[in-house]
Amino acid sequence: MRYEELTIEGRNAVLEAFRSGKTIDKLFVLEHCQDGPVKAILREAKKQDTVVAYVPKERLGQMSATGKHQGVIAYAAAYGYAQVEDILQAAEEKGEKPFLLLLDNIEDPHNLGAIIRTANLAGAHGIIIPKRRAAGLTSVVVKASAGAINYTPVAKVTNLSQTIKELKEKGIWIACADMEGTPMYGVDFKGPIALVIGSEGEGVSRLVKENCDFTAAIPMAGDIDSLNASVAAGVLAYEVVRQRRQG
Repeated sequence: MRYEELTIEGRNAVLEAFRSGKTIDKLFVLEHCQDGPVKAILREAKKQDTVVAYVPKERLGQMSATGKHQGVIAYAAAYGYAQVEDILQAAEEKGEKPFLLLLDNIEDPHNLGAIIRTANLAGAHGIIIPKRRAAGLTSVVVKASAGAINYTPVAKVTNLSQTIKELKEKGIWIACADMEGTPMYGVDFKGPIALVIGSEGEGVSRLVKENCDFTAAIPMAGDIDSLNASVAAGVLAYEVVRQRRQG
């Protein structure tokens, strides 16, 4: 399901967006505002498990295009999210071992779009992102994916560590990209696999890393110590492709 990207302003408009089923990536609410209409919006946000940020009046004013935000602004997704089960089912229907990318701390929409594009070309069945500290499916992401978003589903989950545990229960191995890990050529990617990619600056968070089965490092011989997240995702994804084609 596709959505036009919307920055929705005003209490009635935001409430109607929630009630009509639009996917709201983030809700901004004037701090200390707890009147009846705002409480109704917050109840709807809780049902969707939408990320809520309480911000000062000046911040809302800077974000507002109309000047009539009435204390609430919502960011709606530009594209619909899939369910994790849909991604796994797609792999099963193709008769292929699941190949997923899990993204932790990827907040740059250009990186997310580029990763979706690479995932599609590498034959990954889908991407999983967390609701917090992550870029959502904005129009920038859709554009950067160069059309790949139409073919490679993206699921959004509340807790990435819990999702990893559930994937492991389904027989999927979880490999964490980490500079201190085993060189990727020595890691077996032939089975059902999920690659966990972190941001260039922070990498994969400690709790997520602890839930992974093993770590994989990209050999580097240059003078700097890290790759852009989308490039790292591409290198590791194509190591999965190489190993699977060699059998």
